[in-house]
This record gives sequence, structure tokens and C-alpha cells, in this order.
Amino acid sequence: REQPEETPQPAPRQIFQERQRITGLPLYLQGYLSVRHTRCQAFTAYWTELRGTTLFFYDDKKAPTYSQKLDISALMSATSVYPDENNSAQFILMLPNGELELKANDCECGKEWKGFILTVTKLSVPPDESLLPGQLRRMHEVLEKEKKRIMCKNCPSASLNRNSPPSSTLTTMPTCFYPVSRQEAIEMLEKNPSCGNLILRPGSDSKNYAITIRYKLDAPCLKHYKVMSTGTSYIIKLEKQVTLPSLQDVVSYFVTQTQGNLKPFVTE
Repeated sequence: REQPEETPQPAPRQIFQERQRITGLPLYLQGYLSVRHTRCQAFTAYWTELRGTTLFFYDDKKAPTYSQKLDISALMSATSVYPDENNSAQFILMLPNGELELKANDCECGKEWKGFILTVTKLSVPPDESLLPGQLRRMHEVLEKEKKRIMCKNCPSASLNRNSPPSSTLTTMPTCFYPVSRQEAIEMLEKNPSCGNLILRPGSDSKNYAITIRYKLDAPCLKHYKVMSTGTSYIIKLEKQVTLPSLQDVVSYFVTQTQGNLKPFVTE
């Protein structure tokens, strides 16, 4: 059957509760995916849910019970997302018992699915700068939830410190990037001056970035700078705009221009 073209909407609350009861796992991502196993000829469309490290496939968006499920905790690798002739986006999960080919509506949707799958199976947000800040923020949130779920599963008495800011696990993102709001960034800088005074964070539109700094002159001074992403470069919105090739270069620019008075915020 063909995948519906309409934008998927969240399942009604009653269906969600029933699926939650049956699976016993937290929901991280949901939407339509077309699936093809190694030995199959054609794709089959399913309403798909990523819960923990398991993919649940439903024949219908409103079906309370899944028709298939797949444990992906032993994921070996995932190929790059690439468009096909119908503008859908395909990628392949490499598992110990074979391959699973997945097809999403478009490249952005495909990258999101691949990103969330890698986040929960590798316990690390993938180092992909093409992901939007809003997507990165949600992946970090899911990462913290999955770590907590695993910790509670292995040691019920263990607990996480909810007050500590999420640490960046990205290898290509600056270490001072945190998926926090403007106000949260201010509070982090005010409460932890020894950790640094410059934070890179998602912008308010979830598509671009922002720099928040706090430094002392006669009195503490807070400032925020917009960093626009063009897809191939980053533009710092100053009186005279500055264009740089990477987010790391953006951070370095602020450090260099202030002769080291600004230091990237890094938690211990």
C-alpha cells in the first residue's frame, strides 16, 4: 500500500495510552515510514514509533496494537540519507541479522529519523551539522531520557541530577553548545562563572543559532547575538556582518576579537 500524503497528526490520547501500556516504553518519535527487509521486493508503509531502542510498526495510524516490532539496540551502522526519484529519502540500518531499508517523506524527515535512531542506540547525538537546532535540542532531550531509562532499568535506586545542564556529545559542534533557551543560558552563566562566559545555543526560531555572553566591565553585562545558518556558512549579525564557515569558527571569532576575555562555557 502507498504511504498517505497528508501530514501525519499525533494519535488520539486513548490510542497513545493503549500503545504505552502495551509496549511499556517511552515514545521518542513517530510518523510514516516505508520499510523493506533485505529479502523483500517492495516497500511497505507503516505508522512507525521509536520507543526506547525498538521500532514498532502499525498497519494503521489508529491501530492500538503493533503488527511488527524490531529491536535495534544492536545497530551496527546506518548509511547516509539519500533522495530517490520520487523525492523520498532512503537510508539503511545495518543490524546483526540483516539490513532494514527505510524510506521517509523527504530528506529532512529521513535525517531526523536516522538522527533519533543513532541517538538512542549509540547514546550520542550524531555529529551532523545539517540537523536543525530544534532537532538537535529534541535529540539531546531524548538522549537524557534514554540514559535515565537505562539507568533505572539497570539500577532502580540510581537517579540523575535534573538541575545539571545537558552536556553536548557532538564531536563537530563546539563544546560550548547547549540545547537551552535564552533564559536558561543566562542562568547557567550567572551561576557558574568559573566555567566560562560564552554559550552557543539554538535560536528562538529553532532554525538558527545564538550566542549569549556575560562579562564584567563596571558591572556584569549580558548580550545576545544572532547566528544565521545558510546551509554552507554562518553569519554573525553584527553592525558589519561576519560570515564564517563553521560554528567553531564563530566561537573562535568572539574569543579572538575580545583577546581571550570571552571563554567558551564548558561544564566539568
